[in-house]
Amino acid sequence: MDVIFTIVGNSVYFVLAIMALFGLWSGLVVWRRVGALRFRNEAAQDAFLDSIEQPLVNGQFDAAAQLCEGDNRVMPRLASLAIVNRKIGFAKTKKLVADRFQRDVMSDLEFRMSWVNTVVKSAPMVGLLGTVIGMMGAFAQLSSSANVAPQELAGNIMVALITTASGLAIAIPLIIVMAMVNIRIRKMEELVGAGLVRFMDAFRTAISPQGR
Repeated sequence: MDVIFTIVGNSVYFVLAIMALFGLWSGLVVWRRVGALRFRNEAAQDAFLDSIEQPLVNGQFDAAAQLCEGDNRVMPRLASLAIVNRKIGFAKTKKLVADRFQRDVMSDLEFRMSWVNTVVKSAPMVGLLGTVIGMMGAFAQLSSSANVAPQELAGNIMVALITTASGLAIAIPLIIVMAMVNIRIRKMEELVGAGLVRFMDAFRTAISPQGR
């Protein structure tokens, strides 16, 4: 029985280690993903909008679209989407751009962050499982022998305490990571939102001569 409790206790350590690595990796992936999707700052985004507005208002849609080619950041992708679908009219194009931003960008980031949130919620529970297993091992020793060495009980109790502490040690830093990443996402959303307002104003002016 002691061997079983030892194996299960060590398995809890292994699971906690995997969860810690996966949580940190997921948070890092989202952090880098947001960095790849946004402009570094508002000035950089304004410079892009300045470059695309002139050909856009002059009706040079192909030239404006070429400025967006090969750029995987959100603003150029959405601008390219609007230009390609300009014939469906301003109102429908605006709705299409907003829907695509929510579906392809925000929903994707929220999905990735959900894994970090899962680890935050699960790690303390796994640690609690280790606590229960450690206490079960301690009580099993007490029930199987009249004279139990204190050091034997201490080993099982130590497993109980370490797994609980480990679960909390994983969850607490990841909560901070989640907060930092969510702030980064919100800033990106605000930056893209401001850029879309400016772009859609120029886009409406560009297609208005076509009766859109």
